[in-house]
Amino acid sequence: MEQVVERARAAFDSGRSRSVAFRVQQLRALERMVQEKQPEITAALQADLSKSECNAYSYEIIGVLGEIALMVEKIHTWVAPQPVAKTIMTLTDEVYIHHEPLGVVLVIGAWNYPFVLVMHPLIGAIAAGNAVVTKPSEISANTAKLVAELLPQYIDKDLYPVVNGGVKETTELLKQRFDHIFYTGSSQVGKVVMEAAAKHLTPVTLELGGKSPCYIDKDCNIEIACRRVTWGKYLNCGQTCIAPDYILCDPSIQNKIVDNIRKTLKEFHGEDVKKSPDYERIVNKHHFKRLVRLLEGQKIAYGGETDEATCFIAPTILTDVSPESTIMQAEIFGPLLPIVTIKSADEAIQFINRREKPLTLYLFSNDKKLIKRMISETSSGGVTANDVIMHYTVPDLPFGGVGYSGMGAYHGKHSFETFSHRRSCLIKSLKMESVNKIRYPPNSQRKLEWAKFFLLKRFNKGKVGFIALALLSAILAVVIKVAYS
Repeated sequence: MEQVVERARAAFDSGRSRSVAFRVQQLRALERMVQEKQPEITAALQADLSKSECNAYSYEIIGVLGEIALMVEKIHTWVAPQPVAKTIMTLTDEVYIHHEPLGVVLVIGAWNYPFVLVMHPLIGAIAAGNAVVTKPSEISANTAKLVAELLPQYIDKDLYPVVNGGVKETTELLKQRFDHIFYTGSSQVGKVVMEAAAKHLTPVTLELGGKSPCYIDKDCNIEIACRRVTWGKYLNCGQTCIAPDYILCDPSIQNKIVDNIRKTLKEFHGEDVKKSPDYERIVNKHHFKRLVRLLEGQKIAYGGETDEATCFIAPTILTDVSPESTIMQAEIFGPLLPIVTIKSADEAIQFINRREKPLTLYLFSNDKKLIKRMISETSSGGVTANDVIMHYTVPDLPFGGVGYSGMGAYHGKHSFETFSHRRSCLIKSLKMESVNKIRYPPNSQRKLEWAKFFLLKRFNKGKVGFIALALLSAILAVVIKVAYS
């Protein structure tokens, strides 16, 4: 591991990844890889998670291609110096923010969307000019193996090496010194990553999970709400970090919600969901058994069928779930949907706030004031009202958690900034030295009064304010030159 990181650092120190033209060339190569190797990518996703070709393209490949296209389009704008407002003392100076690469970064991917969740941060890190060590999840072994085979064929193998392996290899990798670590996965492993990073004061981005609540108000269109919830909850067999984890609703609409979800599932997958090409499987036996244990003692209103041989668990709805039950203590990450009844929006807000901050909050209501109130009075990584998942698809929205659901954000420009250092730059002239006398010793009350007048004065950002600032700057130079000559 040490040699892999050393080679990546030597490649970064050579300076070739800093060139914007080089970054674009590498991104174009990644784009070509995805286009040329699409059959192999979809086959790997099918082998790991039983994803159909359509689902693999819709939920993984298209997102990668879209992210590359955005980076290539915007990179020249993003790397350009960003001017900032000047003060009277820096009016004639060059003042701007310069984005520079962090150095050698580590990207640790997740198994539930094993292609897009390793490629998205990789794309952002390349666009920012870094060297990147990529560690795909060993749980989705076929996709991990394919990524390790393909990347060296298309992009710089020294700057962008791939490390495969399990806990042992990841542990050894985390002992190395990186300039940033990006991890997607569970909160439990996130703590391990953060602890390892702390030894080198390495900053981290942690994209974790959490129990994302879904509040359904009595006044909304229950049929439409349930169709959207059904899609988001059972997408990828429930193995989605931003899936609605549980429903909060008034007892009077619980049965109506169950009926509408049951109806929608048949609309989506037919009478036998097991035969549906659009319904995936649980990733392995370990997670299958974990989910089966969560069903113990629960009231199953729909579904509940399982088949260990194929890691199949049917879309399942649980009703009258106790907030203290095991299934309500940690993120489910599977096709089990508990319904917890509450009597009001006030109670829903209290329920959400008593728990760890989730990655996402979902709410369905026709009352816009209630929507704004729930946004104002709760905290979560993101919010989608009257739909699910869709905030993830907007490149200009930062995607990430808060508190227990993670730290840092990415997607689009936010990925570029996550893997960049925003360097403050001030370039002055050696002329007009008389202006600086106000800050040089010996100090005096007179200097202090002039400093208070000129430095604490505020001007608007319009043309008049700029002219006034320029005039004051000239006056300042004259006054100080006369006063202290």
